[in-house]
Amino acid sequence: MSKMRSGAALTLLAVLVSPLGLECTSTCRIGNQTGYVEGQCPISLTSNPFPDEWGYYYECVTVHVWMKAEDLSRKTATIEILKPKKVTLRPVLRKRNKKRNNRRYHGESRVLCESGVMQQLPHSNTSFNLFELVYECVKAEVGSVVDVSYNATSTHCNDTYTVQGPMPDFDLSVDQSSKSFNVTVKPQEDVKPVYAKWCYQKNPSDCIGGPDSKPITIDSSQSQSALLNFPYLLPCVCVEVYYTDRDAWRRKKCPLHINSLIDLRDVWRSSEVTLYESMVTWSSECPANSLNISASLCWMQRQHVCTPVLNSTLDKDDGPTLVFNTTAVDKHPQMCMRFSLQDSHNITCLFTSDMSTWEVDIGPGRQSILVYLTSSSPAKFSAQLCVLTETGCTPVGPSHSVTMDGNTKKEKMINLPLHSLAEKPCAQVWQSHPALHGKRILCPDCWLYIQKPLLLVCSSDQPAHVSAVCAFASFLQGELGATVHTALWAQSSQRQVGAEAGVADLGPLPWLYGQWEAVGKAQGKVLIIWSPEAKKTYEKWREERVNVDANSRKEEDYRKANEKICIEKKEDLKPNERKCKKAAGNKESVQLCDGKDWCPQKEASMVIGPVFTAALACLEGALQRGKGQEVAIIYFQGLCHSRDIPKAFRGVPRFCLPQDFWGLIQELGEMRRQTKAGKYRWHCWPRLLSKVLSVWLAQRLAQRLQTLLPKMQGNKMQGLRTTSSIKMTSNKTSRLKLPLASRPGTVQEQELLCGSLWRAEKLKSQVSHGRTVLLET
Repeated sequence: MSKMRSGAALTLLAVLVSPLGLECTSTCRIGNQTGYVEGQCPISLTSNPFPDEWGYYYECVTVHVWMKAEDLSRKTATIEILKPKKVTLRPVLRKRNKKRNNRRYHGESRVLCESGVMQQLPHSNTSFNLFELVYECVKAEVGSVVDVSYNATSTHCNDTYTVQGPMPDFDLSVDQSSKSFNVTVKPQEDVKPVYAKWCYQKNPSDCIGGPDSKPITIDSSQSQSALLNFPYLLPCVCVEVYYTDRDAWRRKKCPLHINSLIDLRDVWRSSEVTLYESMVTWSSECPANSLNISASLCWMQRQHVCTPVLNSTLDKDDGPTLVFNTTAVDKHPQMCMRFSLQDSHNITCLFTSDMSTWEVDIGPGRQSILVYLTSSSPAKFSAQLCVLTETGCTPVGPSHSVTMDGNTKKEKMINLPLHSLAEKPCAQVWQSHPALHGKRILCPDCWLYIQKPLLLVCSSDQPAHVSAVCAFASFLQGELGATVHTALWAQSSQRQVGAEAGVADLGPLPWLYGQWEAVGKAQGKVLIIWSPEAKKTYEKWREERVNVDANSRKEEDYRKANEKICIEKKEDLKPNERKCKKAAGNKESVQLCDGKDWCPQKEASMVIGPVFTAALACLEGALQRGKGQEVAIIYFQGLCHSRDIPKAFRGVPRFCLPQDFWGLIQELGEMRRQTKAGKYRWHCWPRLLSKVLSVWLAQRLAQRLQTLLPKMQGNKMQGLRTTSSIKMTSNKTSRLKLPLASRPGTVQEQELLCGSLWRAEKLKSQVSHGRTVLLET
């Protein structure tokens, strides 16, 4: 019995101590008007913290309502506390000389209001009785909402208050480059430890941390700051700081915005793309519908090169996860999805070979591109010429169509004439009925890439010659994807870790011998760019060689002698490089390919001269071993003449650029593209289209030379022309004649520096045994 009494006493004590057990009181009288603003809702909610001894946090919310006397006299005023627990208060005027207390009637609490003297509002000439009802207090825990409404003849309104609990305030800075937040907690009255963590704002109420988001404790008695590292730079990354109490309220700040991010690549790194039968979904750590992501199609030409398909934006359903409709998309393995956000893009290739029902290939025809089609389903297909640009393949000329019956063994062909094309041609092919989104873009690219490395040797330090060599090297690397080695690029001693040693690191001779040997092992080609100065250098070099003792004429001994000389000169080269930087403004300085000033002529010759001399020794050794075909001599029209090349090098292939560009391409190696069936559809070299494309590239090279050699006027620039016939070095019986542009003062010449490659005149060709014999107008 005593135990029961003791338990009852403890329960009573808990009710008295707990804020939820405190009794609420109501008063109503004419009195304080602080907090009342005429014309606004006459409700005010104030609160005081009320934590209990068990660590739970509560607040006591006091309700203030100001009422006009006429509303009380009409008995229309009603106050309702809707949340967290419904309470209805009905204020009434106390009659004079009658003492009544507040009472409850049918679930309502009647509150008697004491009448008094007339009150005048501040800043108002209106005088009337203004009653204040005070209800204290509404007990509410953290996260709950107190909702109060007031209904009367004169007004109807409500007010709410959310119990947030105590929250520490803090300052926040972000370092986007290191992906980190610096959190500094502001000073507080009670020195209490707090937690800080980063999270992803999934929706207005949920901020969810990732697997690496663990709270860091900030003890203000020791330090008020902490560093938070986060994995992805995203606009929804936020920081929460809160006390270590259970269910403590959290203060959150989100400083990042999509327009303020310095790099959008983390949006793609943190995303997930999923392929379904008729749709593709895109999701991220951030709500996807807040990022304005779009998706279109592109055709993967080769690794890291995906040509956008014009007008191919896919329909999407917005939401936390984006849904793109791919029901009517050409699902070829090379048809990829190109996701875009502002100026940033991400390419994802999802489709597999078993999803496509048709195949296409291209080949050359007479003044045309031939499109070969097979399909396992009945459909109509269309093809059109297009010009390849960075933004897509722009259509040119009319489209042509063919209908397939679904017989995969039966191949059909579409002929695309080339007569109206002004750029290098490609073909775009698509299924037009039933229509599928996406166009396959096929280009005759079999010869556009030089796979073997090239070593370019400059023979003169004259500015015009160096600029021409740089233009040629950049052209081979940029237009043909060749790996080019030249002392003009490798002269700097400041190089990145892992990069090959430069001329300044090894010295001119060891660098040249190492590059020559490496290119030879890779079956590449050494291109010596000849010049009038090269002829003089060669004659001087030969004279010195004749005077050398017969026993030291062997190539190996001469090579060692040169290397010894190089070691002695290596240290002299580095200070000269430092001088070069000071001489950037020298009028005699030479412009490198990257636009930076190189050494003046005196210092330039310390690299170009020894490298060229060593190349002559290597070339002579190659000729003695019968390997002269590993080297080619190049000279530029207007800068050099074939008579400047010594007769001793007759066995070395030579090319005058840009006139002999086609022959040089043949010399650098034949490449052809193999179809899935195992046959070579495109035989590059003996066909019309590849020859015409090579002339287009020759035009590009001539334009590059014209741009980089602005001082070469008069006779020198007159030399940068390609004649109407291009002699083929690999086959003496075949040659190509281009259409002639009639111009006053010229006979059988075509200026490739200006105008279109493709003319309105028709190209006529005579084909014998699959080989183009003659093309002329």
